[in-house]
Amino acid sequence: MVRRVAFLAVMVGMALALAGCALNLFGGPERRAAWRGDEERACMKSGVVQASAYVRPARAINDRGACGIARPLKVSAAEGGRVTIAPTATLGCPMTAAVDQWMNRSVQPAAIAWFGVPVAEIHQISAYACRPRNNIAGEQLSEHAFGNALDVAGFTLANGRKVTVKGDWAGRDIYAKSFLREVFAAACQQFKTVLGPGVEYHGDHFHLDLAHHGRDGAMHYCKPTPDGLPPMRPPYDGGMVARNGGGLLDWIPTGSIPPATTAYGDE
Repeated sequence: MVRRVAFLAVMVGMALALAGCALNLFGGPERRAAWRGDEERACMKSGVVQASAYVRPARAINDRGACGIARPLKVSAAEGGRVTIAPTATLGCPMTAAVDQWMNRSVQPAAIAWFGVPVAEIHQISAYACRPRNNIAGEQLSEHAFGNALDVAGFTLANGRKVTVKGDWAGRDIYAKSFLREVFAAACQQFKTVLGPGVEYHGDHFHLDLAHHGRDGAMHYCKPTPDGLPPMRPPYDGGMVARNGGGLLDWIPTGSIPPATTAYGDE
């Protein structure tokens, strides 16, 4: 009788252990780091992101493992509603604010300079998603799993023209190529991790996130390395025509960006 009880106890313990392992197969033993909640609360308190018809608060997401967002936002537009984000992206407050700043300070000024018209739509292919990096089982959780990342595949201009990472990053159109190289270089200053063509799994989009790197979380990781610093342009003022006639050939890519030698995981 004693042996039977002991055997049952061992079997129950093994079952519980296996169940625990099964629960941890997705994303490993990670926990949602404290800095995520701290930055989310600070962002919401600052008022830099306001609820609107195109930034809608949603219920807290507590997904599998550590995945989730305490205060998720359904973001369908940026730049005060002037730039559509399609499809609607589920993001945390810090990432929502960073995307809006990137658009205002970098993407729109670059579009005005190179094309004479602003961007009307961002085409995104991944926002919140409870998954490991690059969808590889056993890898650390992606920043997408916390609503702290956005994958941008291209842009549609106000005149209907489309500029895509896949088609124009290494294409023949010097304007489209220069525009993409400029906004990528600017993203490297705005976001903590920026990955693009040349990095495995990133041939058709820019991965942007606010992951913490280094001891203080302030380090930036950018691959491939940009040609140089982006030009200083005035922030976008909401105008629909070029201030300087468009197509300012003041930041032509030199072709010096080498293929990335690392397959740094998609955050």
